[in-house]
Amino acid sequence: MELTGAAILMECLLEQDVDTVFGYPGGTILNVYDALYGYEDRIQHILTSHEQGASHAADGYARSTGKVGVCFATSGPGATNLTTGIATAYMDSSPVVFITCNVSENLIGKDSFQEVDITGISMPITKCNYLVSDVNKLADTIRAAFAIARSGRPGPVLVDILKNVTAEKAEYEPMDRASHYSSGKLGVLMKRASDNFNTPKADEKDIDILVDMIKASEKPLLICGGGVVRGRAQEEFTEFAEKIDSPVAVTLMGGGGFKGRNPLTTGMIGMHGSQASNMACDGCDLLIAVGCRFSDRVALNPSTFAQQAKIVQIDIDRSEINKNVKVDHHIIGDAKHVLQRLNEKVDQEDHTEWKKYVFSFKTESEYDEGGDTLTPKQILNTIARMVPQDTIVATDVGQHQMWAIQHFHFDYAGQLLTSGGFGTMGFGLGAAIGAKVGNPDKTVIHITGDGSFRMNCNELATEEYYDIPILTFIFNNKTLGMVRQWQSLIYDKRYCETTLDRGPDFVKLAEAYGLRGRKVSSVKELEDAIADALEYGHGYVFDCSIDTDEMVRPMVGGGSHITEFMID
Repeated sequence: MELTGAAILMECLLEQDVDTVFGYPGGTILNVYDALYGYEDRIQHILTSHEQGASHAADGYARSTGKVGVCFATSGPGATNLTTGIATAYMDSSPVVFITCNVSENLIGKDSFQEVDITGISMPITKCNYLVSDVNKLADTIRAAFAIARSGRPGPVLVDILKNVTAEKAEYEPMDRASHYSSGKLGVLMKRASDNFNTPKADEKDIDILVDMIKASEKPLLICGGGVVRGRAQEEFTEFAEKIDSPVAVTLMGGGGFKGRNPLTTGMIGMHGSQASNMACDGCDLLIAVGCRFSDRVALNPSTFAQQAKIVQIDIDRSEINKNVKVDHHIIGDAKHVLQRLNEKVDQEDHTEWKKYVFSFKTESEYDEGGDTLTPKQILNTIARMVPQDTIVATDVGQHQMWAIQHFHFDYAGQLLTSGGFGTMGFGLGAAIGAKVGNPDKTVIHITGDGSFRMNCNELATEEYYDIPILTFIFNNKTLGMVRQWQSLIYDKRYCETTLDRGPDFVKLAEAYGLRGRKVSSVKELEDAIADALEYGHGYVFDCSIDTDEMVRPMVGGGSHITEFMID
């Protein structure tokens, strides 16, 4: 049947089982929105306050559901407003398809109104991107974009469509998803992303080598990285950890890949890692990292990282091997499949003495709780006690982010949504909105700081309009907390431009958007406010007062040996 490019796009979204799109319209994408008008009974559109909010919402939807998120934006500033969200998804391997529209073909290259080369801009921060100038190629390009986004190591793909293509007509032939991978036409379009398109199959010889290394080890340590979460391999990882009887350290992106309440959990590893995790890393004789790229926040000093151990890296992306830390052995493959094969081959081990040593160190920091303000642990313990155990947690970036990872024990992949690689302040509220839309039956909370919340608090309007009941907890220390912490420890307390002794009043701001808010400075006040919010059933903002000089503990300085704690 003959359809316009805009209608072809809608049909392709239905082929991909897309039920929700986050976006913001504009001139060049109007034909797409006009077509969407006839699909509103099948595709829900969430109009955010800003394109960046839409990008984070699509990302949060993807991370929490395991599906591909979808985001629309117009040309020029609409497209460039997506770039922070695209980079966030790219750094954390989140599958999102970003669809933008550009000016018509006769206006390309003429500095036309709202013209920008978004494919050129986004090339370094996408898994693959396309500029569609022929309506006859539109359907296969959209199919390829989704296949690439979800396959191999997941990631964002951008499709920029010229406005005239959305109005022109072409023959559209429906194609089920199962046929996409065998289509010759799609193969050509996917070629640009071939390295990360097909999921590599692990070499059995490499698996056997690791089995022998495990048998020889007396002090193993496992690292649960983001690849366990992205691959939804938490069950296989847990079985593996328990079979080899190994302590498990968790990266920032690995939260939820291994249960925080499992007795083998040592907590987070790295710059703000627990004493138990960092000491275990320094003392182990075999370190097995699953889906972990050894970022500079984990392997602070690569030359001394796990220096007594044989290091093994299991990753789906060959380019990550030996990129940051030189390893003794590696396995290329999907985490779930590799762990399944390992579980079939490894014997039950017993490392009781090693575990006694590791767990003689603290897995969580303690705080003085007799002051006039709440401590981070008090806030998080109160939240965890009062909300359902399967609550989804979205964070922004900063001290509150570290505290959430340290003290909120995550149980499953997709429960924690945080910007680990790019460190995007303002990510949390959009991500929480996307998560709640994708998981309407689950409670979703947003952990943020007063600095991060200011950046994208305009999305409270989206939350209110669509009645998306997010519980936002602001750790309000009236400062850019993490930057102040560095200024305190490294820059001799020269607090330049980090004090936030200014508005807004967050409770009044929430009320201005039609939501409820409450200031709290004690556990009792927080308990009462959470009870009120859960009964209210709509969006709620908690302004939680904490001490300005509260620090994330422990901390190891950048570039230092992993056990050289500046504070503990």
